[in-house]
Amino acid sequence: MRFERTLLHIRDAEGEPFGVLALMPARCGTMRYETMNDETNLLYQHLQSADPRVREEATSRLWQEYFGAAGPEAEIRLLQAEQAVESGMYDTAEIWLNDLILDFPNFAEAWNRRATLYYLVKNYIASLADCEAATRLEPQHFGAWHGMGLNYLALGKYDAAARAFKRALEIQPFAQVNQELLAQCLTKLN
Repeated sequence: MRFERTLLHIRDAEGEPFGVLALMPARCGTMRYETMNDETNLLYQHLQSADPRVREEATSRLWQEYFGAAGPEAEIRLLQAEQAVESGMYDTAEIWLNDLILDFPNFAEAWNRRATLYYLVKNYIASLADCEAATRLEPQHFGAWHGMGLNYLALGKYDAAARAFKRALEIQPFAQVNQELLAQCLTKLN
């Protein structure tokens, strides 16, 4: 399989140039949340593998599926917003993510990325709402469950945080960060 690299010229909210992003397209549009295909189900099964290489490959491929789930246009726009977040342009990223969610309301990763943005700016309630939207659309979205746990942890709601980290661990049982965060929550509860 041959991949073409695409250059995306990124502009800020005012239309001014702010960078160029080189894209290696994922398998765009392959995940459909209503009826996930056998390959996607197999990737989720591989998250349970004792072999760390199998788990890492499955995790990477699932992230590609998440990002490409709504098709190439949505993926490019999501990556553009992600670049804005990484550059600290939070207001611009929020505008772009809001627009993306309006255009693709069933795109779980757009909700998850906006949840991440809200978490970074310490708007934990808004972040939680977006994590919940992402998990409604994709119940096995381990990243959104992790984010939900982080938000509850930041709010001091250790029982709810523990439940979210446990759910993330049901999907991705070898994720050490979730194991550690769950232990931290359980310590706070005792």
